[in-house]
Amino acid sequence: MDKPTLLIVDDEVPTRSGLRDALEDRFDIYVAEDAATAKELLKEQQFDALLTDLRLPQEDGIKLIEFAKSLKKPPVCILMTAYGSEDVAVEAMKRGADDYISKGRLQIDELEIRIEKALRSNHLESENIKLRSELDSRFGLENIIGESPKMRDIFDVIRQVAPTEATVLVYGESGTGKELVARAIHQLSPRSHRPLVIVHCAALSPTLLESELFGHEKGAFTGAFERRIGRFEEANGGTLFLDEIGEIDPVIQVKLLRFLGERSFERVGSNKTIKSDVRIIAATNRNLYEMVKKGTFREDLYYRLRVVEINLPPLREKKMDIPLLAANFIKEFAIKNGKVVTGINDEAMEYLLKYDWPGNVRELRTTIEHAVVFCKGDTITARDLPLFIRQPNRPEITPDSNISTKPQINAPDSPLTIKEAEKQLIINALNECGGNRTLAAKRIGISRRTLHRKLKEYDIKDI
Repeated sequence: MDKPTLLIVDDEVPTRSGLRDALEDRFDIYVAEDAATAKELLKEQQFDALLTDLRLPQEDGIKLIEFAKSLKKPPVCILMTAYGSEDVAVEAMKRGADDYISKGRLQIDELEIRIEKALRSNHLESENIKLRSELDSRFGLENIIGESPKMRDIFDVIRQVAPTEATVLVYGESGTGKELVARAIHQLSPRSHRPLVIVHCAALSPTLLESELFGHEKGAFTGAFERRIGRFEEANGGTLFLDEIGEIDPVIQVKLLRFLGERSFERVGSNKTIKSDVRIIAATNRNLYEMVKKGTFREDLYYRLRVVEINLPPLREKKMDIPLLAANFIKEFAIKNGKVVTGINDEAMEYLLKYDWPGNVRELRTTIEHAVVFCKGDTITARDLPLFIRQPNRPEITPDSNISTKPQINAPDSPLTIKEAEKQLIINALNECGGNRTLAAKRIGISRRTLHRKLKEYDIKDI
């Protein structure tokens, strides 16, 4: 098997030679003394990895990385600096670097591990992109991450159904990414140049939902001071995504059924029939078939909606996707919080793989955000993870706990919600900062004003 190709760029001969001698058993090494020479080599052949010093003659290593990442098949890019500036490292990560390492503490074994780890991560990402990019390189499935067999099957279904006019019903637990699927179907469809309109059905009362969907005339009901265009009109030519479709009122079910059959409706308070060319995608975390048997959901509407059915697996059933998801979230939140966090160690990953994820991908995302915030180095460790991940059976704080000088621990009936996790994060930060709110806000990555509002919202007293 061929060795991975590595281009080392450094203007100091001893450094170039030393790195080449140390790494040549594992990599096929090329060297360059400046950015101009490196660019010529990068143009001539494809490299798997680029290891470059920050300070180079004429042009620095960050600009070289930007050039390398602009190539059709960019290498993994790792920046070396003797200056140890986190600001420089964050800037490098924003502009494409996959990792960074300080020359002052450079260990060859560690460097080799970091390069190989970056190569593995890049390979996983490349495979995932290849899987998702058959129809549209700009839109499509780019936001749905997964390489498990179940996700590959879903990608195939999305690709097949997207160019059609078929109504789609998406099943999945909360946090599995139902809205992402709807966006992918719309963006890969001939309707992508027209609006994707999203309605969260459970968030509105039946009266408000009817007006939201179909619009109303001035004076149609108390408070209707002017005509309003509904979502069916707004989505004309595009796609209407009805989230939590299982929550809609029987009256709305009848009107929706009629629209699916005739593509027409009337605004509330009007007899004028309006036509609208809209594709419907619906989603639910409820069992509509059971609702049909109980008489709470119309059978004819159920069969109209499920022309194509997509079942999203919970995260606990596709745990092989967790490393790829985690890597994506680490990169997102490292940049967002201005931190140099590039990976996660084996022990921490083991905790992620053992946890059952009742909140699915959404819960994993908030967990990684927590870990990035608390990470003190460049790699997430087990201690950076929330306690409920490391100790899933440990009693946690309930939402209405009355906190005085120290958090009062109560055992909830179910795993932590996102708000509970946020509350615990704030308490931990205050404890670790000795009650200093300014330091705690900085550690969490929010303003002191936002922290003050959260303390009041969660009724957290002085710690």
